[in-house]
This record gives sequence, C-alpha cells and structure tokens, in this order.
Amino acid sequence: MLIKSRVVLGSAVALMALAACTPKEADKTAAAATSATPAKEVVAATVNGTPISQKQVDMILHQQRGMPDTPETRKMIIDNIAMQLIVAQEAVKKGLDKTADTMDEIEMAKQSVLAQAFVQDYIKHNEVTDAQLATEYDKLKAQASGNQFKARHILVKTEDEAKAIIAKLNKDPKSFEAIAKAQSLDPGSKVKGGDLGWFDAHSMVPEFGAAVAKLEKGKFTEEPVKSQFGYHVIMLDDTRPSTATIPPLEQVKAGLSQQLQQQNLKKMLDDMKAKAKIDIVAAAPAPAAVVPAPAAPAADAVPAAAAPAASTPAAEPAKK
Repeated sequence: MLIKSRVVLGSAVALMALAACTPKEADKTAAAATSATPAKEVVAATVNGTPISQKQVDMILHQQRGMPDTPETRKMIIDNIAMQLIVAQEAVKKGLDKTADTMDEIEMAKQSVLAQAFVQDYIKHNEVTDAQLATEYDKLKAQASGNQFKARHILVKTEDEAKAIIAKLNKDPKSFEAIAKAQSLDPGSKVKGGDLGWFDAHSMVPEFGAAVAKLEKGKFTEEPVKSQFGYHVIMLDDTRPSTATIPPLEQVKAGLSQQLQQQNLKKMLDDMKAKAKIDIVAAAPAPAAVVPAPAAPAADAVPAAAAPAASTPAAEPAKK
C-alpha cells in the first residue's frame, strides 16, 4: 500500500473521473441527432424527417477503435442511431424531456462533455517539450544510481500506538516481526512480519523513503514516521547498490511524455480547484424507511383473549 505507481495517480483519476461522468457515446449521438443539421452538412439518413449527418457516423466510427470502415459497418451505425433517435422522439412526444430528472441529467451530461472538451484542448495545446523530457529523464537516472533498501515496517493508526511499539522494541528489538504480525495495519506486509522486500526509496511515499534512507542497518526509527497511511515504525535490514537500468531516452520518450503531460494536467486542475470557491453543504440523510403496521385481524377472527396487543414495528434502519 506504500509503493507509488509510476503513473501519476492524481491525474489518472482526474481523467478517469471526467471520462466516467461523460455520457455514453450513444447518448451523445442521440442528443446531437435531435438537433438540426447544418445545410451544408452531408446527410447519411433521415428518421421521420430528422437527419443523421455523415459527421455523426464518422465520429462514432472514429471512437470505436479497431472497427473497420466498411459500408456494412456504417449501415450498422446508422441503424443504431436511427433506433435511438426513434425512441428519443417518442420520449419527447411524451414530454419526458421536460421532467426534472431528465433535465438534470441533460445538464450534467452537458457539464461533463464541456469538461472533457477542456481537458482534450489542454492536452492538444500543452505538449511536453524536449527540455522537460530531458529534465525528467535525468531525474530517473539519478534515482537509478542510488541504493536499494530491504526493510520492514509496522503501520498503526495513531502516534501513541507507534511510540508504544518503539518502547517495546527498545527492550526487545527481536520482537519486531511478532509485533508486526499482531498489530500492523498493512495487510500486504503484516503476514510477513512487516517485510517489504527490496525497494527504491523513491518508489515509496516521501516521508517513508526519507526515513529509510537515514537509517543504519539493523536500526529502527526512534520516532514514529507519519504518512498519509498512518504512523510507521521502520527497521532497516540491509542496503545494496541499485541494479536498475534506465533505457535510452528514445525508448521511453513516449511513456515519459504521457506521464509528464498527466502531471502537468493534474497541477493545472489542482490550481483551478484551489482558486475556486467551493461551499459544501451537508445534505440531510434520507429518512429511514418506515414499515407499516400489519393489518389488524377481523374482530371475530381471533378471540379477544388470544389477540396480541396492537403495535407498530420500529422503522427499519436505512440500508447503506
């Protein structure tokens, strides 16, 4: 849980979030199909007088990577758009486009499409420069030329817990493995007595990597090391020169460029968010579902002495 992905997670999450919020391509196509087609635009088909433009077909064909551009494929796309358009037209006839839920979804879809367009525009106009690539490549080479570490750790929730563990280790350093198995919150290393194996300090969260790099072999951290995951007690088992080799720049240029672009995008999005005024108003929880009382039996169905007292069962808690 400590090792960072080489891909910048924040930017990946931002991009995926935008993609996840984007309506399905078929939905966007339906929305576009209901609008008037420009006079000069080539019409591929009409449905009840509403045109399906050649541009729409081309767009879907382009989005479906690997799909062959054949007359059969284009006919299939037109058939799909036509069916969706027919259903959408019926929805409009029933006034479903005016319902509150539908209007909310249309507005959310609009925001999502605009956000996605902004991201794509940023990527298009902010290409990574050769100078940026060279700088990042030099960083990778510097990291690869350092040491690797073999260490173990115990992760706990609070600083007091970590300090108590350090006090135990001062009395019995050999108890590290047993304490890790009993108390560590890191499921990956807990079963191995906290053992993390060999790793590069730069592949760890910064606080952890810095603490490991300062340790002497066989020693453990005298103070708890705080990170985003909690508090760590770290013991260094061994060190060795790094065996990592960095391929020539030309071989990693494409991947490195994409990573830098994601980093730049994340920074830009984080800056935008920091400057925005966001007021979160906590929404009241949904009321618990109330279970109605069972219908009382007919007066002559059960003798009065045997009939239980009428009661209303408690409301069931709302399921999460």
